[in-house]
Amino acid sequence: MIWLASKSPRRRELLDQIGVEYELLLPDDPDAAEALEAVRAQEPPDRYVVRVTLAKLELAERTRRERGLPQRPILCADTTVAVGSRILGKPVDADEARSMLAMLSGRTHRVLSAVAVLRGSRARHRIQVSRVTMCRLKPHEIDAYVAAGECFDKAGGYGIQGSAARFVRRIEGSYSGIMGLPLYETARLLGC
Repeated sequence: MIWLASKSPRRRELLDQIGVEYELLLPDDPDAAEALEAVRAQEPPDRYVVRVTLAKLELAERTRRERGLPQRPILCADTTVAVGSRILGKPVDADEARSMLAMLSGRTHRVLSAVAVLRGSRARHRIQVSRVTMCRLKPHEIDAYVAAGECFDKAGGYGIQGSAARFVRRIEGSYSGIMGLPLYETARLLGC
């Protein structure tokens, strides 16, 4: 049994897939973890995703201690999309989602997922980088996808596990990592 410090339903589905039992450990302030995702100037995508994951892990451990909950492994993860050195987080509105999808159209981008586990006082993490190639998206395809609302709360403005899968020409790497939790790396950290 582990603590899962993530509100992501996709991460829960992926842990269920590999038979990991968990209980949710979320901060009292739902915006606290989101605030940790602010991008720093000149921060490379790989450092960003690891920094955010470890900061979320620290927040989760502090929350566990403050609530007097039993000690058990805590798992955190974060995923970001990058075009070159530019980080594409979660779009704040429909215009930003359209802009992100237009930027991803017809090109290959990276999806970086970091996962970290805290056991006692020792934190270990791994990062998984995948490459995703999207087809050229027509403006009406972008508009329809954004109007459906699936683009929100997802790095880069899309989720590969949803209807955006029809835009993906090729992936190199980890499908589960693109979804938000690289299962190979997660299993190794948990000792599964």
